[in-house]
Amino acid sequence: MKWNPRYSFYALTAVIAMILLVWLVRAATQTKVAIEVDDRINVTPEQIESIKAIGEWEFLSISDEELIDTVRKGFFSDDHLVRIYYGTVRLGINMHQVKPGWLKPSGDSIEVTLPKVGLLDRDFIDEARTKSFHESGRWNPTDRESLYRRAYQKMLQRCLTPENIRNAQQNGEQQFRQMMKTMGFEHILIKWE
Repeated sequence: MKWNPRYSFYALTAVIAMILLVWLVRAATQTKVAIEVDDRINVTPEQIESIKAIGEWEFLSISDEELIDTVRKGFFSDDHLVRIYYGTVRLGINMHQVKPGWLKPSGDSIEVTLPKVGLLDRDFIDEARTKSFHESGRWNPTDRESLYRRAYQKMLQRCLTPENIRNAQQNGEQQFRQMMKTMGFEHILIKWE
């Protein structure tokens, strides 16, 4: 039988195919698959900015009404002005006042430092609802402004109490705790400036 060059090509191809097959089988048996769990929770700068973008965050609102009166003594008769003022005092924080490093994540824990709870809106008296309860005599805008300032101070005294500030802080802690839990943190420490 005569040796045909075509047989050498087939033999060489078969040897190469066998070597390739052995190499693939060996590579497949040595490949390992491992699943690793990363318990760290990373707060991204985008998440921090989106929390700060909330701006003012209201934790407690207190509706109040004040009856304010004044009397001006006259020679023949007295002038009376009695007005009822309505307002809603809103307590909370301004997220633009947080200091750098206000969020400190570490694994599944986070420390949050919030600014002091304070008055969110200084124009809390609803002028449209203000009513003159009783008015006799002539009163000028300065007299009415004086009554407004007295009502304003009384509402602040009645609503900006340590107890209301504590209640607002508790509401704020609860809201922040819930938000941090939804982000995956298990241990949350909230501090106030």
